[in-house]
Amino acid sequence: MILIAHRGLFNGPDPKIENHPEQIELALSKGFHCEIDLWVIDSDLFLGHDGPQYLINEKFLDKYGLWIHAKNLSALRWLTKTSLWYFWHQEDDFTLTSNRYIWTYPDKDLTSGSIRLMPEWKDPELKTILDYHCAGICSDYVEKIKTDYFL
Repeated sequence: MILIAHRGLFNGPDPKIENHPEQIELALSKGFHCEIDLWVIDSDLFLGHDGPQYLINEKFLDKYGLWIHAKNLSALRWLTKTSLWYFWHQEDDFTLTSNRYIWTYPDKDLTSGSIRLMPEWKDPELKTILDYHCAGICSDYVEKIKTDYFL
């Protein structure tokens, strides 16, 4: 099971640190994959959910386990010229990622190739996490999921 820290968060939502490069590094160092939000503005690369916040370089993105959510068309176009793992979605039920997984919006049907997004939206206590068969889970609570179900 792939456990993906949503915006680098692994112990619950925290807008102050989501997408912060240090938080991404911390989540990766704990063995989690990370979903991050990428913007490209005038050839500069930024992380941030609602807008470009943290200036980064291309080398920062060259890490195993990053799932890069293109947040604008320039980011999507830039990513198509790389071998990085990326996707574009807004509120689509399903999105095919560049590494051939199906990024699946909360509470939609899953397959063995699905990445289940934010299960806590439907199941805040994460009691039904193993009731669904999928390749991975992207959540703000991957530390709890790992501890409760996979250790």
